Amino acid sequence: MNFTQNHKINQVTEQTLVIGMDIAKRTHYACFVDERGRVLQKAIPVSQSKEGFEAFYQRILASMKEYGKSSVIVGIEPTGHYWLNLAYFLDDRGIPLVMTNPMHVKRSKELDDNLPTKHDAKDALVIARLVKDGRFSYPRILKGMEADLRVGATLRAKLVEESGSVRNQLIRWLDRYFPEFVQVFPSFGKMALAALEHTPFPSDLAGKEAEGIMNLYRKSEGLKSLQKPKAMN
Repeated sequence: MNFTQNHKINQVTEQTLVIGMDIAKRTHYACFVDERGRVLQKAIPVSQSKEGFEAFYQRILASMKEYGKSSVIVGIEPTGHYWLNLAYFLDDRGIPLVMTNPMHVKRSKELDDNLPTKHDAKDALVIARLVKDGRFSYPRILKGMEADLRVGATLRAKLVEESGSVRNQLIRWLDRYFPEFVQVFPSFGKMALAALEHTPFPSDLAGKEAEGIMNLYRKSEGLKSLQKPKAMN
């Protein structure tokens, strides 16, 4: 056991209320234990809503008073993005949130009853006991501009991925139905997209003059000027 592990264990004292939470999309489950892992409050449901969080906070305050605790620590097993609302809520109230390793949770469940199956109440207790043993890490809660930049970067990456997927689909269909298209339009610029919109198949161009094609493409939004040589091709 290293210094960091000891430091984490030392954060849980006789005065600490330890809460383990199983995170889900709509309803979380929270289990309260003491510094030795003894259950003080069996797993209770916590709704993923402002009202649910407020009720949970009041339960924390009441339990601290009931069991004579002066501090609290909440541990979770991160599940997608569903934990973020809870994290910001607790942070606003000065309650520390820590994360347990999903692999540790799975192994601990197997040690307890040799059953790795998912069970909300059992998971919450396992997480709480991992926290009291100092087996957790500290998440970085992004705020303000930093949080906005992270969201923006994530959205941009998603859009780039989707754009690439659409481009690959276009190329696949062009290779099948209009292989000559890429000889005239090596990239998908505005005129290329206009051509795909109005004349997606070679048969759509049969018998049409360049001027007529250009007038057709001018109907596309954002296409102010056309390259006649390309229309003639």
